[in-house]
Amino acid sequence: MPDFMLSRVDDALLAQAVARLRAGDLVAFPTETVYGLGADAANPVAVAKIFAAKGRPGDHPLIVHLAATEALARWAKDIPPVAWKLAEAFWPGPLTLILKKQDWTPMAVTGGQATVGLRIPAHPVSLRLLRAFAAVSEQGGVAAPSANRFGRVSPTTAAHVRAELGERTALILDGDACPVGIESTILDLSRFATHGARILRPGGVTAPALAEVLGALPEARGENADLPRVSGSLASHYAPATPLRLLETTALPDFLARQAAAGRRCGALLLHPQTNAPHCRVLPDDPAQYARMLYASLRELDGAALDLIVVEMPPTGFTWNAIHDRLRRAAA
Repeated sequence: MPDFMLSRVDDALLAQAVARLRAGDLVAFPTETVYGLGADAANPVAVAKIFAAKGRPGDHPLIVHLAATEALARWAKDIPPVAWKLAEAFWPGPLTLILKKQDWTPMAVTGGQATVGLRIPAHPVSLRLLRAFAAVSEQGGVAAPSANRFGRVSPTTAAHVRAELGERTALILDGDACPVGIESTILDLSRFATHGARILRPGGVTAPALAEVLGALPEARGENADLPRVSGSLASHYAPATPLRLLETTALPDFLARQAAAGRRCGALLLHPQTNAPHCRVLPDDPAQYARMLYASLRELDGAALDLIVVEMPPTGFTWNAIHDRLRRAAA
């Protein structure tokens, strides 16, 4: 089992994590979004360990986490000026930029594509790790998808990582529960001059917030087959092992009653209390708080030996887009 720290990350543990990364091992660490499973992004052999640990398809690209905005030009080329403005506005933070990769950037990181996803996370532990690694590494990037089995619910605590990937991870850094709780917004700028900006995955930075820098709302992903492949874009993703179903508020009481009458063990994530059943959880109607609690709540219900998880459909609107995206893919 890996070393596992339940308290603060001190300098000695941080140095151990950097040494593990330099040796080509995997290190799990917290970001403000979810916990990541990290490897030296410039080392294809180390990157391959991420795919093996997660059971991740080789053509599914990774996000490279950087220590400073200046490193953007080390990993990407033909960077549009708006990328620097977005980095200044939202980094460190939950925004990933898709740009044309430098020629040297390993194809193992990009899923065989000519683009690369880059971001600077906002969590203090991840920032300390990335800065310490950059100080002793030529390229200084850490590739890190979510630290869970591919397609499953992302981890938002170190305990989630330990339960799911503990034996496949050399070291787990504990930074408490992730404050954002869902993955970063992914914005494609790789063809900005001809196609503008396009959101490939909604996340912690909303389209209206991006519009304040871009000057206009970025387009949504749509069904364009020419778009870069990115993390979390498959139809089924973020899914518990227990089947999950989305229902409108008005349909919930009758549906839950019929499930109980049929003897099915049914859990529910609700915005409005509907039942006193032991496996119902009421989440806040604030999108930020809902997002923070979503994955942990899904994991809790997934471990309760249920037949079905029912989720009350959240409100619509830009602030709820990322939550709708995760729930739709979890239900697929």
